[in-house]
Amino acid sequence: MIYIPRRGVCLVLSAPSGAGKTAIAEALLDTEPLLESSVSVTTRARRPDEIDGKHYHFLTEEQFQAALRDDVLLEWARVLQGTHAYGTPRQPVERALAAGRDIVFDIDWQGHQQLREKLPADVVSVFILPPNIDALRSRLVGRAGDHGAEIERRMRVARDEIRHWEAFHHVVVNEDLAVATEAVRAVLHAARSARDRLTGLRDFVAGLT
Repeated sequence: MIYIPRRGVCLVLSAPSGAGKTAIAEALLDTEPLLESSVSVTTRARRPDEIDGKHYHFLTEEQFQAALRDDVLLEWARVLQGTHAYGTPRQPVERALAAGRDIVFDIDWQGHQQLREKLPADVVSVFILPPNIDALRSRLVGRAGDHGAEIERRMRVARDEIRHWEAFHHVVVNEDLAVATEAVRAVLHAARSARDRLTGLRDFVAGLT
């Protein structure tokens, strides 16, 4: 098989909660050998079944603040009213990109914005939409088991996420998970063959001419 050296791709998947971005990311990770997920840092406590360095890099608040000062995170955010922080370490991502491996990110629109600011030439983003708002509500109810006020809160958050769809390179409607996964796979494969990403293309073409 002919291999032309290339730089890796940052494939960003973003969506309102319940639209299926995590399922799509997992399906791609199972079937794309050169695709991997980044291991985030977090300040929350490690759960009993989690392994430091595999599921997350667990940091103290002081260590996280040092990471921010040293600019070693590509993107970060606080969740649960600012209780816990999460972020993406820069060095493993840049090392993977240089080696021609691709990274999938399951992050929100704010993380996508930060990532594009840090790695503007490497990010290819896809926003995942539900087929309709009733389907999204049904998925949230079925997944979380919540009702009433909590579902309405989740729906407000989802609508706010959807308003940012125009910031992304591609949009995929997830009515059928398998079909949506193949649409995202096509985006990834197209990004891999972009002329400017193929660092070995000039030498390959020279060999042909």
